[in-house]
Amino acid sequence: MGRKFKTRLSKERNFKGFIYVSLFVLSFVCTIKLLYPNTEFSREYLLSSLLSESTRGKSIITSSAVTNMTAPKHMIYSSLNKIVEKNNLSVFSNVEYDTYNYEDAKSDYVEDPNPSVPESPVVYIYNTHQLEEYSSLMPYEYSVRPNVMIASYIMREKLGEEGVSAIVETNNIKEYLSKSDMSYNKSYLASEYFAREAQTKYPSISYLIDIHRDSVSKNATYTEIDGKPYARVLLVTGMEHTTPGNSDGFAEALNEILEKKYPGLSRGILNNGGTPVHAIYNQNLNGKSVLFEVGGVDNKIEEVNNTMEALSKVLSEYIRSV
Repeated sequence: MGRKFKTRLSKERNFKGFIYVSLFVLSFVCTIKLLYPNTEFSREYLLSSLLSESTRGKSIITSSAVTNMTAPKHMIYSSLNKIVEKNNLSVFSNVEYDTYNYEDAKSDYVEDPNPSVPESPVVYIYNTHQLEEYSSLMPYEYSVRPNVMIASYIMREKLGEEGVSAIVETNNIKEYLSKSDMSYNKSYLASEYFAREAQTKYPSISYLIDIHRDSVSKNATYTEIDGKPYARVLLVTGMEHTTPGNSDGFAEALNEILEKKYPGLSRGILNNGGTPVHAIYNQNLNGKSVLFEVGGVDNKIEEVNNTMEALSKVLSEYIRSV
């Protein structure tokens, strides 16, 4: 009799627990729907206000999935072919120093709003850390967090207006690393693999631009020029590759034009190398490369938009001069 009573009591408790859990899950789902209604429309509204008429009306959505993506780990390592001295393999340690973690990102992968590709692109734009996002204050109005991928799409468009053909890397690096069973601090290996793939497909590529967002506060990354707000730029070069003359003077030349046309927009040049960084930043690849830290965590996408327009004018002026 006692055992039957205990069994019945245990079943009643389990049933009540199931009911409580179900109610909690249901209320959580309803709350999310109320907080983020019509997210896809909101994203399109935000991005269409930044891109020109040529890209408006196209589908601009975010997604975490990429179809037909296969990424066995050996493909990435076999594609590197870095030119390094046999007794100086410390340069490879920079892939362990990359502390960016895609799991901490609050933004989403952004699909290309204008996927047409020019026949002979000159500039290759990519984001090793695709989900580095900008200020969350303004985007909450649209239920979207803008990130560096949007900055890349803007730069491609602005370069096109200057007569320079460019492409943006759209392979999902987070997805690629996951399918390769690789940790997130291998992001540079993944972005290098895609960059090499693009250069093989388009031998016309002569310039490689990696766009990031810095983690410093707005007092270091915000400026106004003639009353117009901008996200300031830090140019970064990696000193630990051994491709002779690969990008020598490239960052310096860009910075000189930048300072002349937009005084105060540049935060200068950071030459990274030595322990613990041992930086390469894919600047061992053929062509001239630079890493742009555009703005910081507190910058708004409108400020970034103005900066990408400025950088496009600077880069196109350099290309025309060589």
